[in-house]
Amino acid sequence: MDTEFEFSDQDFQRIRRIINEAAGISLADGKRELVYSRLSRLLRQRGLRRFGDYCDLLEAGGDTAADMGEFVNALTTNLTSFFRESHHFEFLSKELIPALIRERSFSNRRIRIWSAGCSTGEEPYSIAMVLRESLPAVGWDVKILATDLDSNVLATAERGVYEWNRVKDLPEMRLRRWFQKGRGEQSGLVRTAETLRNLITFRQLNLMENWPMSGPFDVVFCRNVVIYFDKPTQRILFERFADLLVDRGHLLVGHSESLFKVTERFAPLGKTIYRKCL
Repeated sequence: MDTEFEFSDQDFQRIRRIINEAAGISLADGKRELVYSRLSRLLRQRGLRRFGDYCDLLEAGGDTAADMGEFVNALTTNLTSFFRESHHFEFLSKELIPALIRERSFSNRRIRIWSAGCSTGEEPYSIAMVLRESLPAVGWDVKILATDLDSNVLATAERGVYEWNRVKDLPEMRLRRWFQKGRGEQSGLVRTAETLRNLITFRQLNLMENWPMSGPFDVVFCRNVVIYFDKPTQRILFERFADLLVDRGHLLVGHSESLFKVTERFAPLGKTIYRKCL
């Protein structure tokens, strides 16, 4: 490992404790090199030579405290893409939305979806495309809440501007309908259509803290998020999701995640899709 900064086992354990208390993230023993590489920039910016000194700043109060948001942003992973784990979007378009159209009365044409851990926005924009393509053009009250802990990725998500290589593999129909190509200085970039952006509200949210929204939600996407939490924290989170979902509402998690032996509030439907139990 690079030895530009002094980084002891005790420092690593302190960082594990601080990130767990701040964001519920449980760093594995093997993440020491990742921690060093991602936080070194922050030490360098402050002219520090020791991780212990940086930990002191994180734990300090008042004006001397280090920026906890910047610290959390550095240690969170934001790998995402449009229509990632495509079976979830197929379920949304082919099963769930048609069922809601059949079941909802004229006076209750309301759909609420939460993208919890939305990263740079590809997930909520994918959800918005499916909703626009699957629902009648008028008569439905539809909103998507997209939240993330990382303020930097949220800023990208809210702008809705992406490099061409992020969207180039989408079907041509979707590219023409939902993206605007940049010109001149914006060449090589695309922007999501206003009709998609109008469906989404982006907010910074720490899942371990109070949730200001009251719901209820029909669907919660929380994919590749709980893998960073220990089982007791996952149990608390799934209970809170269940409390905010409508009866028989749906929770979608990542391909490496499972609710098995964590909560009994949901029934598995297969392919990491769960339905809230009555």
